[in-house]
Amino acid sequence: MSSVSSKNTDQWSSRYGFLLASIGFAVGMGNIWRFPYVTGQNGGSAFLIIYLACALLIGLPLLITELTIGKRGRSSAPGSIINIANESGVSRQWGKVGSLGVLCAFIILSYYSVISGWTLDYFFRAAFGYLENIDAARSVEMFGSLNNNPWRLLFWNTVIYLLVIFVVRKGVQAGIERAVKILMPALFLILVIMMIYSAVTGDLSATIRFLLEPDFSKVSFSTIMQAMGQAFFSIGIGWGTLIVFGSYLPQEFSIPKSSVTLIFADTFVAILAGFAIFPLVFGYGLEVNSGAGLAFETLPLAFGQMPAGNLFGALFFLLLITASLSSCIGIAESVVSWVKEKLQIERTKGIMLTASAAWILGFLSIMSLGAWSEFYPLNFIPLFEGKTIFDTLDFMAANVLLLIGSMLLSIFLGWFVSQDLTKRETGIENKVHFKSWLFMVRFVAPIFLFVILFMAFAE
Repeated sequence: MSSVSSKNTDQWSSRYGFLLASIGFAVGMGNIWRFPYVTGQNGGSAFLIIYLACALLIGLPLLITELTIGKRGRSSAPGSIINIANESGVSRQWGKVGSLGVLCAFIILSYYSVISGWTLDYFFRAAFGYLENIDAARSVEMFGSLNNNPWRLLFWNTVIYLLVIFVVRKGVQAGIERAVKILMPALFLILVIMMIYSAVTGDLSATIRFLLEPDFSKVSFSTIMQAMGQAFFSIGIGWGTLIVFGSYLPQEFSIPKSSVTLIFADTFVAILAGFAIFPLVFGYGLEVNSGAGLAFETLPLAFGQMPAGNLFGALFFLLLITASLSSCIGIAESVVSWVKEKLQIERTKGIMLTASAAWILGFLSIMSLGAWSEFYPLNFIPLFEGKTIFDTLDFMAANVLLLIGSMLLSIFLGWFVSQDLTKRETGIENKVHFKSWLFMVRFVAPIFLFVILFMAFAE
């Protein structure tokens, strides 16, 4: 085996294309159905201030770290780390940290695509009037029946993978960039339309109080932990995707400037989503909640009652489709980059192999939502007690692999790579700014990530 991993020749056509792809990857369904709820429940703008502080103190240094590794390494996540390790005269075993990211991305892709399939199903339900005059009991029953229908879920899961294959097989410029230049403007347009409609038909004043009115009495240690976790997970750190996206950057590219843009764009979309959703929740007297329950059980009650509910229900689920599909594309690219490099195969074969393997693993998650919902494969381990296959995969990927991989990555770049190399590749020319970034990468980020990991295990 060569001591140097093969280097990517693909490149973004513009900064705009890179930013859209990165924002599309980072902005997932959690931005729409979780972040606004967490914000409102934890003090509104008080939480936003804490969140942005965490995003800039933890998320930004780690984001710059991943993009820098990719920009210098010019390969997959493991390959880029190996190339930099070779250049720095340290062990190639650091490449296994990148392998953790690829494994994490593969696991998340396998079940995130299943959730994405829900959005496709409900888009058609809304468009064809199945949500009209729906009541609470029927809404819960409808979502439950979907999860108890593995063949229907498998069909939608297959559709998601076909769309991902169609995009990723075409490469960076002709595939990913072209897709996000359609998906991201569509996402923003739908958000604006829904915000206007929600403001007119719902309770805007209650939403403003919920999301923006500062309530520091709700701020606690738990609030800070949620802000830290949200700042880490929302940006998309630890999946290997940002390393791969960084490997497509031109040499003259400014990483810090684009990283800050990505963080604020990701947050901005989440806030817009709150103003698109919660006026309807408050206006129709619905339960304030988050996650799948909000999207597939609570909001259909509003769509079933409001004027033009079929149209705006379909628009909402189209919003979720665009967010989930752009994320799936980014997640898949992390895995495909490694598969191509490892097996020395072309991109089309790489995405076909990746999608097929994730589709098979995803079938286990599908079954655990219905027929296997009481099957707990690792129930003999206290940490996994009561967790289905779906829950186990989610916990392992999101609460273990992501955090451990990101901790090790910050240690690698902060302590084992020369400062001359990192300063040159990050583009941070100001000495004080560079020292501050390095301090965050070496000390602050690993400590914070360890605390988040500890709390995940403690809970």
